[in-house]
Amino acid sequence: MTATGPAHHCALGIMVKAPTAGSVKTRLTPPLSAEEASVLSTCFLRDTASNVSDQPADGVIVFTPPEERNSFAGVVPQEFQLLAQRGDSLGDRLLNATTDLLAAGYDSICLINSDSPNLPPSILRSAIEALAPEGDRLVLGPAEDGGYYLIGLKHPHQILFDRIAWSTSEVLAHTVERASQISLPLVMLPQWYDVDDAVTLERLCRELHDADGFGSNGIHPYAASFTREYLGNWLKRDDGRRLSQSSE
Repeated sequence: MTATGPAHHCALGIMVKAPTAGSVKTRLTPPLSAEEASVLSTCFLRDTASNVSDQPADGVIVFTPPEERNSFAGVVPQEFQLLAQRGDSLGDRLLNATTDLLAAGYDSICLINSDSPNLPPSILRSAIEALAPEGDRLVLGPAEDGGYYLIGLKHPHQILFDRIAWSTSEVLAHTVERASQISLPLVMLPQWYDVDDAVTLERLCRELHDADGFGSNGIHPYAASFTREYLGNWLKRDDGRRLSQSSE
């Protein structure tokens, strides 16, 4: 983290793994090669960071592994802060990132993944606005797979991260149940999707090139220009063969 104080009241942190071939987007290989998946991961991060930079919040890259700090140079805007993830489980890493950012002086934080490059900017703004009023609350962005793509908090409630069945369809339900146990007010955002397999990759390709400019739920998605250009070129080279075969 930088030594300067927050420019905004809210920090918008992107939870991300360094885009090293063979370690990122492995569920997309096939249809992609390991190197193609790595490049696509970088495009996802570039678009997510660009989306975040347009919001009234401070952008933060919450990265792993810690020794890969330099791999983000030239990939994300220079004004973004870098914060290494801490902890063994996803719950530990989310809780520690929340604690670290709030301790840095922010009134609220939102943590998002880097698997939704076309996440509508209106959703991010709604999350920030929901956390602005006085009083404690939880903001969740439900993912279609039963998890969440965003969590927003004003205090580091450990109960929201302990003993959660991560990487299952029960993550969102368990988190909502934990919030209820401590009577924490909940704001639920519109549902969106993560791009983590061939089916969702095919959906992303379709929506990025949809002339109507609307996602499947009627909300304007982010343009995701880096991802759109890369996938457009990839589809031309491949003629869509690998993608169609993998999504069947």
